[in-house]
Amino acid sequence: MSALLSLEGSVISDAYTLLADDAVLPESGAVIVSLTRWQAETAALAARSAPVAVKLANTTDVLTLSADVLARPMLVLDFPAFGDGRAYSQARRLRDRDLYQGVIRASGAAIVADQLAMLARCGINEFALRDDQPLAVCQAALASETKPLPYQTAQDRSSAVF
Repeated sequence: MSALLSLEGSVISDAYTLLADDAVLPESGAVIVSLTRWQAETAALAARSAPVAVKLANTTDVLTLSADVLARPMLVLDFPAFGDGRAYSQARRLRDRDLYQGVIRASGAAIVADQLAMLARCGINEFALRDDQPLAVCQAALASETKPLPYQTAQDRSSAVF
């Protein structure tokens, strides 16, 4: 990942470490674990003093997530391919149906500059950029003056042109 951007386009440091399912859990520090690992080790992970985020595959039905997953401070959605929009729907459902208030981070191969404004409209507020994405172009894509005018309301609460 070349950079992590906030919703406003500023570069932010990543306090989280992504753990593989078979990696040893560190004694301290914020971590990101898969939903599978969270479900297998809920008690131990929830008891940690450091934050634990859960990474969701884009095939996960977010309507079936348990309350303990929705209580995590951050959920990471995977965008593995440009033509696969399932994680957009996951973000909207998390914000609209579950009223999820935590951070939703977008990661994966499809996090590119020309998609950032639409990701933000779906309720995503952190963007783990792909390595080949130019930082200045991505920051400009999140700037309010360059976003396209919305025709309908969405999670970013922009006023519709009508």
